[in-house]
Amino acid sequence: MDKKILEDYIDACEFIKETEAEIKKLEKKKKFVQDKVRGSNPDWPYEERSFNLGGSVETVADASALAKEKRILEEQRKVASDLKLGVEEWMQEIPFRMQRIIRYKFFNRLSWEEVAVLMGRKCTAGSVKMEFQRFMKES
Repeated sequence: MDKKILEDYIDACEFIKETEAEIKKLEKKKKFVQDKVRGSNPDWPYEERSFNLGGSVETVADASALAKEKRILEEQRKVASDLKLGVEEWMQEIPFRMQRIIRYKFFNRLSWEEVAVLMGRKCTAGSVKMEFQRFMKES
């Protein structure tokens, strides 16, 4: 496992969020229309009634774009899920201290200074970064 895989994992998760937002935006473009019609019971006694009808108007292009976006999202979600499982399996095999460092730095996107503060024990940004780099070089 290398640093690139960790960054790809984060980017894949962010990309899925962005694609889901794009799908919501496409779905909001649907136009809803309503109308009233009048009619009566076909059998005696004939009673005049009013009916409300409603539905969405969607162009073929919009429907096609939405279907394409959803298909792409599902493909990307599968790739991201596989990547996530790989990273999580790898994380189970490494020491807890390194798991914490990786979670803080890559998953929570903290600076090395913030990671050092959370790690405690008089850690400095440089020492935590060096510890991470040594671990990744050995892995």
